[in-house]
Amino acid sequence: MTYRAPVAEIAFTLKHGAGLSRTLAQGGELTADDVDAVLEEAGRFATDVLAPLNSVGDKFGTPFKDGAITMPPGWKEAYRDWSAAGWNAVSLPAQWGGQALPNALNAACIEMWNSASMAFGIGPVLTMGAAEALANYGTDDLKKTYLPKLISGEWMGTMQLTEPQAGSDVGALRTKAVRESDGTYRISGQKIFITYGEHDLTDNIIHFVLARLPDAPAGNRGISLFLVPKFLVNKDGSLGARNDVRAHSIEHKLGIHASPTCTMVYGDNGGATGYLVGEENRGLACMFTMMNLARLSVGLQGVGIAERATQQALQYARDRKQGRALGAASGSSSIIEHPDVKRMLMTMRALTRAARAICYATAGAIDGSHGKSDGAAEADGRAALLTPIAKAFSTDIGIEVASLGVQVHGGMGFIEETGAAQHLRDARIAAIYEGTNGIQAIDLATRKVPLQGGAVVRAYLDELRTIVKAVQATNDPAFGATGARLAEAVDSLDRATTWLLSKIEKEPQAALAGATPYLRLFGNAAGGCMLADEALAALRIAGAEPASRVAIARFFAENIAVQASGLERIVIEGADSVNAADAALA
Repeated sequence: MTYRAPVAEIAFTLKHGAGLSRTLAQGGELTADDVDAVLEEAGRFATDVLAPLNSVGDKFGTPFKDGAITMPPGWKEAYRDWSAAGWNAVSLPAQWGGQALPNALNAACIEMWNSASMAFGIGPVLTMGAAEALANYGTDDLKKTYLPKLISGEWMGTMQLTEPQAGSDVGALRTKAVRESDGTYRISGQKIFITYGEHDLTDNIIHFVLARLPDAPAGNRGISLFLVPKFLVNKDGSLGARNDVRAHSIEHKLGIHASPTCTMVYGDNGGATGYLVGEENRGLACMFTMMNLARLSVGLQGVGIAERATQQALQYARDRKQGRALGAASGSSSIIEHPDVKRMLMTMRALTRAARAICYATAGAIDGSHGKSDGAAEADGRAALLTPIAKAFSTDIGIEVASLGVQVHGGMGFIEETGAAQHLRDARIAAIYEGTNGIQAIDLATRKVPLQGGAVVRAYLDELRTIVKAVQATNDPAFGATGARLAEAVDSLDRATTWLLSKIEKEPQAALAGATPYLRLFGNAAGGCMLADEALAALRIAGAEPASRVAIARFFAENIAVQASGLERIVIEGADSVNAADAALA
């Protein structure tokens, strides 16, 4: 059982859920046929080239010897063909060799790469983020030297924040940067959990490293960002001497075995040569360009692994015969006919599609924020609001859906040979890296909800209510109680939002205690409304399979969105029990 990219489903969500159809209707060089062609070819590559390597990578891993890593069989050739086809350049600036296509279209491709092989998909994402950061903050000389090869994929990039003593507390980092007379910096220190910190896919690896100058202020305000190549680059563009940076070891992980996660050491021989990106002591702001892209991309990893787990569970449930379903004439029935299995499969499919819609809408908002229209500021606020939800909600459901996939397989799901266990092992990291989901919830509750005094989130709630009213106005019995259940979910989100806004300044501990259930409430309400909106669009479009979309929207509303009232009560009433729990945790 392997993965087949759901190109038609992805295209529909991209056009009607992320609003790409509105962009296409405004004219320009990009057409609907172009979008379909890109998705079809991406789907082919993901299905035919990358997906068969997923199990190979899981079994082979990334052997580490004498400071070098050997990637699994077939991976080097796959990456060569992937980058040669231009996939690394989809949304990057045309000035430096990119294709400057919408981020939303690239998001759809990122989902497919990660469905096919999550361990493969995470590497290029960091290169894309590195190129974006360099394009925004690098000097002209740095751009000329590094951007074309990062964008083409000839060289890969890394993002290096975490240190042993600091973890998620980036402000506690100790890696040092010392100014040199030639304008470069000497970097020394250690970084851990560095994805693709060493590998043999490319001749050079360009590290983006956070470090602190000797006279820097304490905490986050004293962090600078440096570009540190594995090999120095000569003036003619050829590779020069090996820089003073190396992989010390690799981590032996629960999942994504084919993604080399390294401990990196700088300065064995006096310090690695680094080049300042942006301004001194302003590095965290530069790095956030990479981090925000990475957070959306990790959310798409959650969607991707959920999609693959769902496909496999559906196929298994159709083929596996066990027991006799109620009403069956004789013999064993396919397990998909049993109501509880059907419930699990519908939960998997509905959660996956809701997370996809949220991630694509986030990418669409990012595209809108880069425009020059009057709506750019509004889109920027929307992107800021949705990014932590896209990351945390989608990666949480990736774990849940992969776990349900194991359950659908029964005992065979616990056996590695079916592949269902790998999905769950791989999915588990996504809720941790690029900012744990708890950190995403705190960001949502304390920074994003209060944007513009709550005006950004209020405008979004108004849009959700517009969708609810449209569902109710159809009077279509196929929707069942969708309109009513979604209205209740949005009302719960509204009340929880009002409560949060009232507590953030006066009782921050209470707001922090309710942040994670609030994010889940937000994801459930938004995801349910987005699925309903897609169902409404399908009713208007010939050949869009409205019956299937209406059924999924109804299932989500009546089985998942109904959790909203309980989540609301946890947010509003549960804080005291959290903050009074010290005695129980002693």
